[in-house]
Amino acid sequence: MTATLGHRGPDGAGLHLDGPVALGHRRLSIIDINGGSQPMANEDGTVWVTYNGEIYNELDLRRDLEAKGHQYRTASDTESLVHLYEEDGPDFVRRLNGMFALAIWDARRRRLVLARDRMGQKPLYYGELPGGGLAFGSEPKALLAHPDVPRDLDRAGLARYLFYEYLPAPHTIWRGMKKLPRAHVLVWEAGESRLSRYWEPPAVDPSERHFETASARFWDAFRASVARHRRSDVPLGVFLSGGVDSSSVAAALCEVEPPGRVRTFSIGFEDPSFDESRHARAVAEHLGTDHRERTFSIATAYELLPEVAGWLDEPFGDASILPTHLLSRFAREEVTVVLGGDGADELLAGYPTFAAERAAGVFRRLPRRAQAMAGAAVGLMPVDHRNFSLDFKLKQFLRGAGEPLPLAHQRWLGSFSGAEIAALLVDGDPVDVEAEHLRRASAVAGGADDLTRSLLLYQDTYLPEDILTKVDRASMACGLEVRAPFLDAELVDWIETLPPSFKLAGNRTKRLLKHAAARRLPASILRRPKKGFGIPVARWLRGPLGPMVDDLLGRERLERQGIFRPGPVARLVDEHRAGVCDHRKPLWTLLMFQLWCDRWLG
Repeated sequence: MTATLGHRGPDGAGLHLDGPVALGHRRLSIIDINGGSQPMANEDGTVWVTYNGEIYNELDLRRDLEAKGHQYRTASDTESLVHLYEEDGPDFVRRLNGMFALAIWDARRRRLVLARDRMGQKPLYYGELPGGGLAFGSEPKALLAHPDVPRDLDRAGLARYLFYEYLPAPHTIWRGMKKLPRAHVLVWEAGESRLSRYWEPPAVDPSERHFETASARFWDAFRASVARHRRSDVPLGVFLSGGVDSSSVAAALCEVEPPGRVRTFSIGFEDPSFDESRHARAVAEHLGTDHRERTFSIATAYELLPEVAGWLDEPFGDASILPTHLLSRFAREEVTVVLGGDGADELLAGYPTFAAERAAGVFRRLPRRAQAMAGAAVGLMPVDHRNFSLDFKLKQFLRGAGEPLPLAHQRWLGSFSGAEIAALLVDGDPVDVEAEHLRRASAVAGGADDLTRSLLLYQDTYLPEDILTKVDRASMACGLEVRAPFLDAELVDWIETLPPSFKLAGNRTKRLLKHAAARRLPASILRRPKKGFGIPVARWLRGPLGPMVDDLLGRERLERQGIFRPGPVARLVDEHRAGVCDHRKPLWTLLMFQLWCDRWLG
């Protein structure tokens, strides 16, 4: 099982056996390179831990634990976990500020504790075994190496994948396997397990009304977060895309250490529609960082497809995983840890979908005839396969504009609606994905305002299971650790209390961040519309991916497979090739499933 995760920990391996209990670990050495091997025990060997991640408040915890008499043998942040567990039991996770997936074995109580960090930065999968046992690991491939874990497709999981383009926790694509949801603890004792949530985002504070004061406080808190996140005994850098999020991370790091010592990394593409390297270069020159840049042909990303399908043990429909992996491999040539800008969009309302909420409200109030006329007019626009082209954005907007907000957002982000999934799958929609999504939205959002409800839903689904999954898999595939200062526990707790108007004002997204960064970054960076890390999927599907589409989505293959109805798939392929419609998202989602299916189901 641990051998399957060698890419996540290329620097060492360890095992601890205690009767029927086995803990395994693969190590990526970051802190205390010589002394931080895992699994690691407390002073008398009665509590053991294996974990992946970093604890950013570990030095504070260490001082407190040493004052209570705990004896440390290493300088590793890992050791504080066993001592903190000795003090607080399973509640110890409430005191952690970090990204982590961990397992604690309490030999005295014969108790196993699994925990995942608040925002879901690190993955943790588990499955119950015959006879009351439990298997767990950082990726499904580790569990699949266990002889008692089934290797069967979960049809409800497939429907969820088609709806989201990823698998939302606790669900997976594998029958009998689950993801531990973010901010949850699972305690297993005597063959029985109980799952509980240990953190909830705080409510909005209505007394906070001073935007200028909040802006200054935000930057101070953000800079402190970046300072905590830079702790490392190995070389560290920053992913720099030229967007406001990663540029703010670089700017904050340049305020806590000399800019010339800050290494920034960006990649560009020869296709100007998808190349943002000039913006990253402008930020690096403005800040004075030690900048590295490499330009790739789009064909390089295309050539990654078979490799990515090999190490993705769940289907994943976000095509930006390809350039993210290219950037990770480039950075890994010089550093082992990088800071990234992930989380800002979901905390501070950075996506254009949040601004689209207001437009959707206007659209829903129009008479049905006017809605139909608007749809017809947009439908007449010629198909433009460039990155985030106007016709793509308008047509995607109309897919969800008439729906309740939780469904509207998912239509804007996703590939298939519930009705489309029911028509596509041979056995229909086995789970009613839209009803399930509305129940999830109701559970996470409470009685907050519309924007806050949408942000909380993104934080529960899109952020952990798309964005953070993409970054984790793309970086750990080459042994690189990516940290997200925007997701620092102290910072998140404060951001969640801010009024929605501090985050989105009119069509101005990430208002607070842009205001705080205004004196630190070029104005052109703050004015740039959000573009994303795109690749020309639409054109690939009409060109170099054509033979793969014919093979994996052809009628003969689909009839033999017995999962998808050939008719709806053929219509998507024919309309996209003819340039009648832009079906890049559904076709890519189907193609990535088929590549996964070939690799993992045979």
